[in-house]
Amino acid sequence: MMAGMTTPNQHVRRATVEDLQKLVALWKQESLPWQDLEKRFKEFQVVEGEGGELLGIAGLQITGAEGRLHSEAYAHAEQADALREKLWERTQIVANNFGLVRIWTQFATPFWNRSFQYAAAEVLPKLPPAFTGDPHPWKVVQIRPEAAAPVSIDKEFAMFKQLEKERTDQMFRQARVLKVIAAIVALALFGLVAVWAFLFFRMQGRKRRQ
Repeated sequence: MMAGMTTPNQHVRRATVEDLQKLVALWKQESLPWQDLEKRFKEFQVVEGEGGELLGIAGLQITGAEGRLHSEAYAHAEQADALREKLWERTQIVANNFGLVRIWTQFATPFWNRSFQYAAAEVLPKLPPAFTGDPHPWKVVQIRPEAAAPVSIDKEFAMFKQLEKERTDQMFRQARVLKVIAAIVALALFGLVAVWAFLFFRMQGRKRRQ
């Protein structure tokens, strides 16, 4: 579990079920769809102040390697930018922990305009359909390079079969070598027993003649 970020009198962490009542109050304050967000409270990072007050919140929806920053709210408007900075730091940590490639948003305040760039035409097709939003333009920030193109299931299965065949062939080769070694050892033991028997009976014959 990821630890929260602590500053004097403030604690940045993931929302818990105990925060729901306070979260709903902030969502209602900003006229956000709280009935929907209530079911997704685990997406939210919160800045908790002294005494347990939630000073600021922001959601991070994750689909595959893409994230969407959404539904921010602040208890005191004059603290918003300072709290946005803390939430953005926390969001980047979460994004890195989940291996996200990009974070999208439609936030339009000056703070977020400094952190994000408007999505170029060639990037927009990468926006997941699950990221529904308002009519405002999408902004994006790339967290890490694109991963290599995934190998198809057929190719993965073929590679697996080839590896298994090579492993099986190697086991058979090792078994054949062990059989040869076992045969040599058995012949050597048989030879030793035959020599011992020959010498034993020879000595017994000499004793009888004496």
